[in-house]
Amino acid sequence: MHKLMTSLLLSALAMAALPASAEIVVIVSQKNPATRMFSEQASQFFLGKSNLFTPADQPESSHIRAEFYQKIADKDPAQVKALWSKLVFTGKATAPKEYANSAEVKKAVAADPKAIGYIDKAAVDDTVKVILTLP
Repeated sequence: MHKLMTSLLLSALAMAALPASAEIVVIVSQKNPATRMFSEQASQFFLGKSNLFTPADQPESSHIRAEFYQKIADKDPAQVKALWSKLVFTGKATAPKEYANSAEVKKAVAADPKAIGYIDKAAVDDTVKVILTLP
């Protein structure tokens, strides 16, 4: 019984140490007239299918980026990179600019009414407007 309790306790501690999934939100500048957006619409901007908005991306190696593309387009980082490589090579689109973290994405989006980005919901403040919350 003691071994079982120790094992359960160690399992619980290991689970607590895993990074929690952040709630990701899609943001635009307060100056942007958009108020709501569906996932399918947002994916158009981040996958180069529309240039109505200018996407601001998180670092390629970041967990939030992988989670964002999985949720919004059902694609992993390698698939997204391949897609953008093809678009850039053929001259059909310019890859989104990468920023160092959510704070930098938020700053860039706040400064540009045409920009769209995604950040951890905890980083939202009154400089930007949330138009989509990802489940």
